[in-house]
Amino acid sequence: MKTRILLFLLGIGLLNSCVNDDNADYQSTEINFTEIGKGALFGNGQEGISQSNLTISNTNEWQNLISQMNSVNNVSENFTETDINFNEFTVFAIFLEVKGHGWEIGTENVIENENNISVTTLENEAINSVMTQPFSIIKIPKTEKTIIVE
Repeated sequence: MKTRILLFLLGIGLLNSCVNDDNADYQSTEINFTEIGKGALFGNGQEGISQSNLTISNTNEWQNLISQMNSVNNVSENFTETDINFNEFTVFAIFLEVKGHGWEIGTENVIENENNISVTTLENEAINSVMTQPFSIIKIPKTEKTIIVE
């Protein structure tokens, strides 16, 4: 009887040691990002960009976005860069809704989790009476993961 109990306990121990627990060891890490542009569109929605979060992974999408943003005012002249190597980087753009009183949005940090990339933002209200559409555009190392905004 003792032999059977010992074999049973040994079998349970072996089964437990075979459990794959690789996912439990995943550590979220902060990703360095580059701010390409931050500001507001002043066309009162005439640019045709709705409130959205856009992941841009190729030059064609990027150039189309720049053209759309520049359709009322030349916003991209204030970008830190417009020539992006999409073999190495992904661009992420956040557009808020058109707002009164001059809001702005900024990217606080970017965290890579096991299944996604999390972007934390901060919205601030400025004091003016102009209708604006705040935006923040960043680039991060190339990723295929879903990007979410917190």
